[in-house]
Amino acid sequence: MEVKNTVTAEHVHHVDHHDDEHHHESFWTKYIFSQDHKMIAKQYLTLAIVMAFIGMFMSIIFRLQLGFPDTKFGFLESVLGKWGKGGKLDPGFYLALVTIHGTIMVFFVLTAGLSGTFSNLLIPFQVGARDMASGFLNMLSFWFFFLSSVVMLWSVFIETGPAAGGWTVYPPLSALPQAMPGSGFGMTLWLLSMAFFIVQSLMGGINYIVTVLNLRTKGMAMSRLPLTIWAFLITAILGLLTFPVLLAAVLLLVFDRSFGTSFYLSDIFIGGVPLPQTGGSPILYEHLFWFLGHPEVYIVLLPALGLTSEIISTMSRKPIFGYKAMVGSLCAIAFLSCIVWGHHMFVTGMNPFLGTVFTITTLMVAIPSAVKVFNYLATLWRANIQFSPAMCFAIGLVSLFISGGLTGIILGDSALDINVHDTYFVVAHFHVVMGAVATFGMLAGVYHWFPRMFGRMMNKTLGYVHFWFTIISVYGVFFPMHFVGLAGVPRRYYANSAYEGFDYFLSVNQLITVFAIIGGIAQFIFLFNFIYSAFKGKKATQNPWNSTTIEWTSPVGPGIHGNWAGPTPTVYRWPYDYSKPGAEKDFIPQTVPFSETKSSNLPGEE
Repeated sequence: MEVKNTVTAEHVHHVDHHDDEHHHESFWTKYIFSQDHKMIAKQYLTLAIVMAFIGMFMSIIFRLQLGFPDTKFGFLESVLGKWGKGGKLDPGFYLALVTIHGTIMVFFVLTAGLSGTFSNLLIPFQVGARDMASGFLNMLSFWFFFLSSVVMLWSVFIETGPAAGGWTVYPPLSALPQAMPGSGFGMTLWLLSMAFFIVQSLMGGINYIVTVLNLRTKGMAMSRLPLTIWAFLITAILGLLTFPVLLAAVLLLVFDRSFGTSFYLSDIFIGGVPLPQTGGSPILYEHLFWFLGHPEVYIVLLPALGLTSEIISTMSRKPIFGYKAMVGSLCAIAFLSCIVWGHHMFVTGMNPFLGTVFTITTLMVAIPSAVKVFNYLATLWRANIQFSPAMCFAIGLVSLFISGGLTGIILGDSALDINVHDTYFVVAHFHVVMGAVATFGMLAGVYHWFPRMFGRMMNKTLGYVHFWFTIISVYGVFFPMHFVGLAGVPRRYYANSAYEGFDYFLSVNQLITVFAIIGGIAQFIFLFNFIYSAFKGKKATQNPWNSTTIEWTSPVGPGIHGNWAGPTPTVYRWPYDYSKPGAEKDFIPQTVPFSETKSSNLPGEE
């Protein structure tokens, strides 16, 4: 036994000193088929930015239609071809744009882009691992994401047009290829793309979980993990439990479309002729879809909240308030998100008692969410705040999380939800609480960890301009939209002016469209800042934010294979020792032993 232990120790020592050695890599192995978590994080981020601008462009086009329904825009025909003939957006293609925009932003940007980028970048760094548990599986997950993106974009350019059933693709519209042009081959490609996407999510999630649980460095107990890692871990578990349900829903939909089954098809007549397949129910699809669809909200939100926790503590120069409560709230949100999917289905004829159960569980989500908000505010209270662009976006996230969460209480109550279901009130709510919050978290993460990725600093002035134009435009778009929804204006309609009662809101839609265009232009400021800074930005120091977490102990920029030269760092304390009484500096890195600082009763000192 002693010999075995000696050999093991020597082996570990050997790995520590040789995994970091540089070896020759070709262009393909370094930039394309890389198994280095840092490069894969950049690949995820780059593709997510591309997809975000495509999704944003689609939203600008259909916002022009909603704001100025009687105006002809000459550029539409040159950009969209037959779908923009005569400068007018085709009604069928309008619904297709809404569908693909929603799919891209929810899945390809805010799910894969956010988790794929920062889970890959930070998990090995912050737990003290050389890399992910499986570099090959990590590489494979990105390429499935890339393949999924290609198939989704391919569907936009086919002759009959992309999927046009809304981003939820409810049957029977999505189950009958002959229903309309948007139900044809474009819908098939949508389903194929989502199957590839789910595969990459599962591969990535397994990798993240195994890395956090098995590859933590010496001293990195679970109680010393940064809140970012807790968020990524819980998100990965949540995805692992719920994405297979969406895959089942997609496969059953493919069977109904192509193999004559009737999982989702009831008694349907097409042109007066009854469909031979009967006995199914489209409500079954809704149950399966929303069993993933609502946890998906938190698969998007939790990573953003984790990044925000880290940034707020660092830039406030204070320990995060209520570390254990923050971890507990993450776990509670994840659990509750799996048992509230029925609040999306209050108008499906649901039994009132079941509706009451879903109402109660939905309102319970407000408790752990409020815990997070109060803890953020307590951390910010009387803090020595450093207003970096990342901190601005983090505080903006807290603001949006509060305002979006308040409207969620209305939609979580079945008696109230029935009145505003499928109106612009719902659109405004989920864009604020999920879309804007997650986007702000992602942008905060990019600004904060940009030096870690590229070894350079982003321009602060451009960052501030980007933030103010973005948050003003977000509130300018979605705050008025709540009132449009309260008035009963339904979503996904091509032209609200066709209904006399809704003419009153044309000027509001025009205002929303103007703000949407301003917000879109603001993102080009970020894009310029991102690309220019990656190549020409000011070189970053080793630890530019004076952070305590261990990713800043590794060489900045592209770094080295294995992250650290020599042994991985040993962790002695929790990750939030800021402004500790008696300490020489206002931060103490996790790698500093207690014997080198004055003792206190802060968490992590056991």
